[in-house]
Amino acid sequence: MPNFDDSEIVTNERIPLQKMLTGKQKRHLRGLGHALKPVILIGKKEIDEALIAETDAALAHHELIKVKVLENSMLERHEASEALSVATGSEVAQLLGKTFLLYRVAEKPVITLPERQD
Repeated sequence: MPNFDDSEIVTNERIPLQKMLTGKQKRHLRGLGHALKPVILIGKKEIDEALIAETDAALAHHELIKVKVLENSMLERHEASEALSVATGSEVAQLLGKTFLLYRVAEKPVITLPERQD
């Protein structure tokens, strides 16, 4: 077996931001998100730093937020949800029509998710 020093090891720098939610956890979050009103609206402007900062602040405060893509938006709902989830380190819990739910665990979690059964 050849010897390698640490400088020769290539690592994958793309590390997942958090573990994927299970189906049961997503169902739980969808139930909680049903009564929520959208706190972030995506309009004509594309996703910029201000929108990302606002979404990040909303996630830090609420953990689970509803985002609506307006009719005049140039972005497709899948593009918008993926871009915001990656930029904020959150996960898409639901994508329904022009709205989607984003979830990110807060420093002091308020939402208790069902346990993972790995």
